[in-house]
Amino acid sequence: MKYARAVFLIVVSAFGAIASAAEDPALAQAVGPLRDGVPEVAVVRLRALLAGDLTPEQRRAVNANLAEAELDAGHAEEALQLMEDPSLAATPPIPFHRAQALAHLRRWPEALSLYQTVAQDNASPFRADAIAGAGEALRALGRRDEALHTFALLFRDERWKTRAQLRCVELYLEGKNVAGAIRILGEINANALAERKEKRYLRGRVEAQQGNFEKAIELFRTLADKPAGVPHSVLVATLCALADAHLQFKTPEAGAEVLETYVERHPADPNLPLIFTKLDELYRAERKRSRHELGRWSVEPLQPRRALSQWYLARLELRAGRRENALQKFDELRRNHPPLPELAEALVESADLALEDQRFEDAVSILDAARALRPAGALLDRINFLTGQAQYSGKRFEAAARTFEQAARSSSSAAPVALFNASLAWLQLGDKERFGANSQAFSSAGGDEQSRGALQLEQAQLQAAHGEKNAVELLRSFLRDFPAHPRRSEAWVALAELAFHSAPTRIDEARQALARAAENQPTDAAKERADYLMIWIEDTAPHADEAKIVGLANNFLQVYPKSQVAQDVRLKLAEAYYRRQDFPSAQTQFELLARANPDGPLAEKALFFSAEAAMQSMGEKSLDRALTMFDEVVKRSGELKWAARNEQAVIERKLGRPQDALALYDEVLRGDGKPEAKREALCGKGDILYELGSGDPENYRRAIGIYNQVAQDSSAPAHWRNQALFKQGMALEKLEDRANALATFYKIIEDDRSPDRPREFFWYYKAGFNAAQILEDEAKWEPAAVVYQKLASAGGARSEEAKSRLSRIRLEHFLWDQ
Repeated sequence: MKYARAVFLIVVSAFGAIASAAEDPALAQAVGPLRDGVPEVAVVRLRALLAGDLTPEQRRAVNANLAEAELDAGHAEEALQLMEDPSLAATPPIPFHRAQALAHLRRWPEALSLYQTVAQDNASPFRADAIAGAGEALRALGRRDEALHTFALLFRDERWKTRAQLRCVELYLEGKNVAGAIRILGEINANALAERKEKRYLRGRVEAQQGNFEKAIELFRTLADKPAGVPHSVLVATLCALADAHLQFKTPEAGAEVLETYVERHPADPNLPLIFTKLDELYRAERKRSRHELGRWSVEPLQPRRALSQWYLARLELRAGRRENALQKFDELRRNHPPLPELAEALVESADLALEDQRFEDAVSILDAARALRPAGALLDRINFLTGQAQYSGKRFEAAARTFEQAARSSSSAAPVALFNASLAWLQLGDKERFGANSQAFSSAGGDEQSRGALQLEQAQLQAAHGEKNAVELLRSFLRDFPAHPRRSEAWVALAELAFHSAPTRIDEARQALARAAENQPTDAAKERADYLMIWIEDTAPHADEAKIVGLANNFLQVYPKSQVAQDVRLKLAEAYYRRQDFPSAQTQFELLARANPDGPLAEKALFFSAEAAMQSMGEKSLDRALTMFDEVVKRSGELKWAARNEQAVIERKLGRPQDALALYDEVLRGDGKPEAKREALCGKGDILYELGSGDPENYRRAIGIYNQVAQDSSAPAHWRNQALFKQGMALEKLEDRANALATFYKIIEDDRSPDRPREFFWYYKAGFNAAQILEDEAKWEPAAVVYQKLASAGGARSEEAKSRLSRIRLEHFLWDQ
């Protein structure tokens, strides 16, 4: 039990350097607060003395006392820095104080060496203290038997005997040696109240290890309910042991009540992080979970209780599946928290959520805040590693490479993995020299064959992604060199992707490579990429099966909801539904896509086509919904802004509001849209005027003028020019100007196309048949036959219809000899 270590405290003796204080009144005054137990004041006074004019001997004495004061004030790093002064090496307390500082920083191997050196000096006034310190260091290093032997050396020391025996009981309990613990407990003759209380605490632990949880809880409760005389460290350890006993006794609610009462009474206790950890374990075990206390504390100003409550309330929300609430609590914690190192773990949990949500920049910022809290070594290593991951995922490859290189220099077990990741980051940057150096370092650090194969695969996949020519050979080389590699399936998928994206597309080869991937125990990454590629293979295949595409896309989104390509798949699914004319389903998918990432690159397109799908139902409510969505597109001021305005005008026309539609078209014409948007607006405006012509023929003339603007645009594609001319001809017919209508229709069917202007058939045939009909109505059979001949020779979809009409006219009007 980690919390038990807090029970045993080493007393720092004050000898040596203090002797100089008696001979120097200024130094004695500065050191006074240290003797009174207020080292923080002594630090300020001693630093002020250092700023004055001191002899070397005085400066040495001040520095020696300052090192001790910094250590007592909890500033172990500052104390160590002061004790690096060579002139202090001969000062008797310095080696012991250095060991104490190293122990405070949990640098146990170094601390143990110094403790043992001091303990070997029988004349040292710190010998017994150093033996106790060595025992503590051995225990921290997991060398329990050596620690027991070391503490046993103090059994004859009156000052240390009882505390050493108490420590041995803890060690026996940690080793599950209940008999040994009971034997030593029976030998302890505790006179001081604090020692008697600690002995009772250890008796409770013995009962707990023997399975007598009810008895253990009773012993712990007597200490918790009457804490007078209980050392603070023992009280905290008692609360934690009480929590464990209640967990074992299946009464977590009762244990939580005791800990909540303590937290309520001590909102600033320095051991609150440990108590909250145990409280969280109790909450997890409760049958009826309550968030009342955490919720109340999380909004109160008292720290650190408020910050810890926000953290554990966020955890509780996550366990209950309320992720958004958890994110809110983590955000509150980030905005206002005390400089408590234990909170670094909370920030790391918040960063994990940001990484899951692909908020990579947020994750880096959160991790920087966690690092600023100066957490312990293992957590700091994790923070650095996660920072590299966030930078890499956010495509900040150079920053990631340098972060991983820094992480690789630590003693963490993840250091080789950091070298591996640094190699990948340099690979992404195309820095072959740095990639090679890190790869070599990774191999030298014990990188196994599987990982070396993974580096080769990553290199091949990156080259494939960049379309480099030797990617295929590098992938096949990987398959040859690593026949048993667990990621072979990913190489086959990469080969399938290369075949699919080649010009021309080699679909059969892509399918075969995917089949090989499926035969090679595919990894999760290979399965995802293969399922993604199969959607596009089916979409581009001849005679694409829309139902199959819908099935594949739906399955992908169910299996990989957090995939980085999920949005692309959802867009493809929506398009497939739209092509099948399943407009409600298409609209749903487009809306989901827009909501999933409202600021993303696909959001505008998704909103636009969601509105398009809504338009197809023709119901008034659906049309109103489409108007609203198109308006959202307009507000984004993206590339589809004016297309959305044009579609809104179409809806207004469907709803019988032509004046509103005209206003929208005029807005497009005044705007800065592309030529195609303006052409659509012109034609739409002309259509409205044409429709209004039945009430006022002048509108036909206005429509003709509008259509003429499009027809005269030399840059307009053929279908716009022909559409405008056809509609112009229709308006002329309405004005009974059949001669000019015929001339206008004939402009479209004249075979004067330039080589770079392909024939447009839809409006071409509409104009041709209308022109021929005018001629037939006027009994001008020969000109009508000429027109039908042109239409029949054009080779379009209605050529056969034109041939049939041509044959009919020739037969009925004896034109065969023409």
